Amino acid sequence: MREFQYVIKDAEGIHARPAGELIKLAKTFSSNISMCKDGTSVSCKKILAVMGLGVKQGQEITITMEGEDEDAAYEAISRFLEENL
Repeated sequence: MREFQYVIKDAEGIHARPAGELIKLAKTFSSNISMCKDGTSVSCKKILAVMGLGVKQGQEITITMEGEDEDAAYEAISRFLEENL
């Protein structure tokens, strides 16, 4: 299992466009990938769940990956967050 924390820098928080791209990226991996904020954990493969967290600028999220391609998922998703959110 791989896990990391990330503080959202985008002024709009996690909004529709980057959320959709994140879901599309997460679905390319067989590992279970989840996002957690304030004790609520959701699948990164479901856009309504991710949008439902209502993550704003300055808030910290935890991303967890578990599965056979978790290392590749870790690299790709951490890079995506740095570049987009």
